[in-house]
Amino acid sequence: MLDNPAWFALTTKQGHLALGSVARRYPVPLAPIGAVERRDAEALAELADLTPVGDWISLPATVENLAPLVPRTLQVTLEKMLVQMVCDRAIEARRPPVEVTRLSEADIPAMESLTSLTRPGPFRSHTYTLGTYLGVYDAGRLVAMAGQRMHLPGHREISAVCTHPEFEGRGYARFLVAQLVHGILEDGESAFLHVEESNERAQAVYRGLGFSERRRLPLLVAERVA
Repeated sequence: MLDNPAWFALTTKQGHLALGSVARRYPVPLAPIGAVERRDAEALAELADLTPVGDWISLPATVENLAPLVPRTLQVTLEKMLVQMVCDRAIEARRPPVEVTRLSEADIPAMESLTSLTRPGPFRSHTYTLGTYLGVYDAGRLVAMAGQRMHLPGHREISAVCTHPEFEGRGYARFLVAQLVHGILEDGESAFLHVEESNERAQAVYRGLGFSERRRLPLLVAERVA
């Protein structure tokens, strides 16, 4: 299932959230993430219909070479490879001398501000409702966060891991990820995440935490233009 995580999340654990049939996607306020089960022009046409004009959709999966089937209403803006990493053991992390907050609706502006600055990956106003999102505040400003996004049987994705540049090196993100992994393991599941293939620094950081590379997945991003 991890070969096509969005598809299996949207047809199992998060199927109640899914829009579509032969294609699936999260509602716009939750995440600009969609999925198809195989190379299928009909499915991509449905995905286009589910994407508002001016918005974009991301497809992380092992369904390769989709670009030639994308309808004219979608314009491919990005194709790259992701490194999928998994963790099935607890992460040791020293607790920093800060309070960890479970993020909620009141934190939406702060989450959007931090993710806009750090760009950890797709994040929308209500992405936080897909799982547990934890954060660290300093003087009323959210300076670090991490959360859970895709959920499929036996596996839970960690996403939106980011730290304000002025607060890097303090162990905040490491501790938040360790807390999330602990909760996932307690539920009898394993944690996984995705890192851009070109971001070798992030891959090294996650390997140091205990994640290992599982495989590389193609990513296609397309904008609805008409």
